[in-house]
Amino acid sequence: MQLFRDTRRAVLLTVCLLSACAAADPTASVDQPPLSYGSSGNYLAGRFALSHGDFDTAADDLLHALAASPDDSDLLLQAFIACVNAGKPEAVRLAQRLPGNQIAQMVLANAAAKSGDWDQAMARFRALPKAGVVQFLQPLLLAWAEQGAGDTEQALATLRPYMDNPRLRSIMALHAGMIADLAGRAGEADSHYHISESELGDQSPRSALILASWHARTGHLAEAEGILSRMAAAVPEAEIALPGLIASVNKRPVNRALDGMAEAYATFAAALRVQQTGELAMVLSRLALDVRPDSVTARLLAADIQANAKNLDTALALLRQAAQSSDPMVPLIRLRHAAVLEQARQTDEAIREVERVGRDYPDSSIPDLELGDLQRDKRSFTEAITAYDRVIGRIRQPSPGDWGVYYSRGIAYERTGQWTRAEADFNRALELSPDQPAVLNYLGYAWADMGRNLDRAREMIQRAAARRPNDGAITDSLGWVLFRQGNVPEATKLLERAVGLEPEDPTITEHLGDAYWASDRKIEAQYQWRRALTLNPAPEDAAKLEAKIKSHPYGTVASGK
Repeated sequence: MQLFRDTRRAVLLTVCLLSACAAADPTASVDQPPLSYGSSGNYLAGRFALSHGDFDTAADDLLHALAASPDDSDLLLQAFIACVNAGKPEAVRLAQRLPGNQIAQMVLANAAAKSGDWDQAMARFRALPKAGVVQFLQPLLLAWAEQGAGDTEQALATLRPYMDNPRLRSIMALHAGMIADLAGRAGEADSHYHISESELGDQSPRSALILASWHARTGHLAEAEGILSRMAAAVPEAEIALPGLIASVNKRPVNRALDGMAEAYATFAAALRVQQTGELAMVLSRLALDVRPDSVTARLLAADIQANAKNLDTALALLRQAAQSSDPMVPLIRLRHAAVLEQARQTDEAIREVERVGRDYPDSSIPDLELGDLQRDKRSFTEAITAYDRVIGRIRQPSPGDWGVYYSRGIAYERTGQWTRAEADFNRALELSPDQPAVLNYLGYAWADMGRNLDRAREMIQRAAARRPNDGAITDSLGWVLFRQGNVPEATKLLERAVGLEPEDPTITEHLGDAYWASDRKIEAQYQWRRALTLNPAPEDAAKLEAKIKSHPYGTVASGK
C-alpha cells in the first residue's frame, strides 16, 4: 500500500528547498526579524489553501498578506511559491525580489524567453549553480535558450560533455536530437536520436513518440510503429492510446525552443516525482506549463502529484483541462480522471466516466479492465465478472502479462461463492506468472481458511512472503495458515508482526484476537476483537465480530477474513 506524504510537510519542504537556494545569496540577512503579518487572516487562509493544493486561493490570500507586510522574506517566499504553482503573472514580479533563488531565476528566464529576449534567458540559465537539484537541468535549459537565439552549434556543444556520462547520455542525446531536428540538421539529429533510443531501454509514451516521430518523418514508418508497439507492451495501459499515437507520428512533437524547455522541465519533474519529491516536481511542472501551456505531459504530471498529495479537487481540475486537448494521450487522461474520482469516493461517476471511454474506444479492453476493478472495489462482484469476461474474451493467446485479469476475476468469483471457478482462475494466473505474490497469497489464504491443502497453502504463502517480507497481509496469511495447522505460538508471533505492519486492518486484528483466545489470553483477545470493530470492517464481517464478542466461545474460534 502506498503511503501518501503529509501535504503540510511537503509545503514546508518546498520552502526549505527554496530557502536553501536563497541562503546562497551573500546579501541575504542571517538574522531575520520576527514574523509580523499585517493581515493574519489572509496569511492563515493562504497557508491553509496552499496546504490543500488550492493554489489560486493561496496566491490571492498570500499576496494580500504580503501587501500588508512587504518586508517579510518568509512571506515573500511563500507567496512566490503559491504564484508559481497557480501560474499567476505576479510570480515574475516576486521573482525579481529573490535574486539568489534558483526557481525565481528560472521564472525570470522563462519570462525573457517568452518575450524573445534569449540573451537574458541564456544569462540567467548560465548563472544557475551547477550543483544540487538543478545541476543536470541547467545545461538542458541553457542549450534550448541557445537554440532559441539561433546558435545550434553552441546548443549542441553545451550538451556534448554530458553525453559522456552513462547516466545522462540517453536524456541528453534525446534533447540534442530534438535541437538538431528543429534546426534541420538531419544527420546529427539521426545520430543523437539513435544514441537515445539505444540507451533509454523501456521508454515512456512521450519519449517513444518523439523517437517514433523522427523515424516516421524520415520514411521509416515500420520502425516508428515498432517503437510505439514496444512501449505499449511495456506500459499496457498505453495500449488504448496507441492508434492515436500512430496517427500523430508524422507531426514533430517539438516545434519551438520554448517547447524544448517545457520538455526539459517536465523530464526532471517526472524524475523528482519518482523520487517522492513531489513538491519540487510540482514547481517544475508549472514552469513547463509556463512556457508551453498546452503541455499535456506537464499537466498530467501536476495532476498526479496533487492526487498523491490528496489534493483531489486540484487534480481533477487539471485532468479535466488536459482531457480537452487533442493529444493522443487523452483516453489515458480520462481513465486517470476516473481513478481520481474513485479516490475522491465518487465511484458511481468514475464508473460512468470509464463506460464513456469504453464507448469512445471500443477496440480497447483497457476500459473494461478498469470497469471491472471499479465494480469490484464497489463490491458489485457480478458486474465485475461481466467486465472481466469481456476482457478475457478478447485475449487470443494468453501471455504472462495477462495474469492480472484472471486473478481479479478469481477474486470476484470467490466473493460471489463460485469457488470452483475462482480456484481455476487463480491457478490460471499462476500458470501465466508463477511467482506473483498476490496470487500465491490469495489462493494460499483461501485454502487455509477452508482448512484445505494446508501444507501446499503454507508453501505458497512462504514463497509470497519471501518476495514481500514486509507485506502485512502476506504476514497475516502465513500466521493464519500456521494457526489452522495448530501451531498457535508461531502463528501468534506472526500475527503480532502483521498487526504492526497493518495496524488499521480489521481482519488482521481479528486474527490476532483469535490467536490470543486460543492461547488462553482471553482479555487480550476481547480487546483485539473490539478494536477490529472500530476499524470499519465490512458489514458482514462486523456482524461476525459482534457475535464472536458476545458468545466468546471456548475452543475453536470462527475464522475471519
